[in-house]
Amino acid sequence: MPPLVDQHCHGVLREVPTGVAEFAGWLSESGAPPAPGTSHADSALGLAVRRWCPPALGLPAYAPLDAYLEARRALGAAEANRALLRAAGIGALLVDDGPLPGAVLSAAELATAAGATAFTVTRLEPLAEAAADLAGRDTDAFLARLAGSVERARARSVAFKSVAAYRHGLHLEAAPPSRAELWTAAEHWLMTRRTGGRLANPVLLRHLLWSAAGTGLPLQLHTGFGDADLRLHRADPSLLTDFIRAVAPMGCPLVLLHCYPFHRQAAHLAAVYPHVYADLGLTLSHVGGRAPAVLAETWELAPFGKVLFSTDAYGLPELYLVGARQFRWALTEALAGPGWPPAEAHRAAVLLAAENARRLYRLPGGPGRGGG
Repeated sequence: MPPLVDQHCHGVLREVPTGVAEFAGWLSESGAPPAPGTSHADSALGLAVRRWCPPALGLPAYAPLDAYLEARRALGAAEANRALLRAAGIGALLVDDGPLPGAVLSAAELATAAGATAFTVTRLEPLAEAAADLAGRDTDAFLARLAGSVERARARSVAFKSVAAYRHGLHLEAAPPSRAELWTAAEHWLMTRRTGGRLANPVLLRHLLWSAAGTGLPLQLHTGFGDADLRLHRADPSLLTDFIRAVAPMGCPLVLLHCYPFHRQAAHLAAVYPHVYADLGLTLSHVGGRAPAVLAETWELAPFGKVLFSTDAYGLPELYLVGARQFRWALTEALAGPGWPPAEAHRAAVLLAAENARRLYRLPGGPGRGGG
């Protein structure tokens, strides 16, 4: 299998918390404390961290978490980051530039630590929020700044990404807003927003999606589970069906991120629309021993040329290693089933591991973009 292309990931902390409770907090999508008498590491993801990460630091698999963190402290943050990231075997990183709390490595520093090449994925919503901070209550200035920000981001990015599923939900009207509708929504948002306030207006979210689609770059869309900001039923990718149909003539590939527990809906969309791709992302890390089954369920409908790999790693370098190892293990297990001649299994593995992403994002060393 070639080095992986991680088509959606985030920054890594310079100094990782080394207390068990603080460290385990990064293993949960919840911002709340764990239930009394438990830890956020008492999960399938926590067990996967203990399975895959201790050997990268010279400890046996499933070493107790406190012993692992002691070895991590002794090694030092920079060297631990390097050891864990390089053990993941990732050759290219598509890094979401959205905000991350805490001091994080830059994309260039992350790439150096991982021995990989980094590319930028620009998150749309912060572009609007930054434009609003600068424009104040001047609606025309805001819209002009936003248009300029999208165009500048297009020049430095390989893709855009939206978290509309968090901010409002995916039950958005499919058509782009009219000029009057857009201006009215922008004026209302600017008049009621405090500096630094997040964008949740559905008209402006639609405008961002259509602005990104107009650039021709792939557009990544959060779908499925996430943190407590999310309303899960509003993150079902099938809610995007009308938008998927409407945007098809523009030639913009759409990448459905994470998807779980709606991975079968995402697989259907990838199967019937040439410009739609599916990515299980952080799902394979969180579902533990069920990872091969979830991957196989996605393959029930999704073509092998439309499924992508990512870790969605966030904060901890451990999540890069776990995401990569869980993916390789799940892929190996899923391809060992009946109906997989060795040559076909190898071809599918290469597509999912790297070549689908290299083709879609036109990365160096890969074929030109296809399927949308």
